[in-house]
Amino acid sequence: MLFSSYTDEQLIELVHENDENAKSVLFERYKENIDFLVKKYSVLAKSLGIDLTDLNQEALVGFTDAILNYDATKEASLATFICLCVERKIKKSCVKAGTLKHQAMKDALSLEYTYEDIDASLKELIEDIGSDPLTKMAEEEEYVELIDNIKDVLTDAEYSVFELLVIGLNYRDIAEVLDREPKQVDNAIQRIKAKIRKILLERK
Repeated sequence: MLFSSYTDEQLIELVHENDENAKSVLFERYKENIDFLVKKYSVLAKSLGIDLTDLNQEALVGFTDAILNYDATKEASLATFICLCVERKIKKSCVKAGTLKHQAMKDALSLEYTYEDIDASLKELIEDIGSDPLTKMAEEEEYVELIDNIKDVLTDAEYSVFELLVIGLNYRDIAEVLDREPKQVDNAIQRIKAKIRKILLERK
């Protein structure tokens, strides 16, 4: 049986019958699309400590989810649905890795840490206001408390940006991970910066 001559819909039916050959044919058919998405996120993934093998594995999981859940009655083509599922899976993997990296770094960060794109440390943000820096805030427990304060005043969307900022991503990478326009992320960074300054001033 030459599965390669089958339509996507016919192959999907066979996949639902647990036919691995049909799955392999679909994978080869859309491998170029999948490889493109892996390449698109490879630099970002590397910066987050995600191995290329793991990234490919995440893409494969996304592909499998797509062919198992595809509904031919919907308007989207199988190609579009596969790309959507694969990209979503890769993005979630990057966000998760970024969050874990942030937690690992959290205890080590201090007032001297410089945030990408804010281009200033928390200490410098205080000094920007024109007053003496709060030296006691350099202690670990006060830093953790500060992070909690920041989380309280930021919206969920802003905190998502903040989490990626503290692991060293720039606004373009953040826009890519969160699927937002770079300008939206840049505006969010400015709001985050203003809110952090206000918190630091109130803690004096």
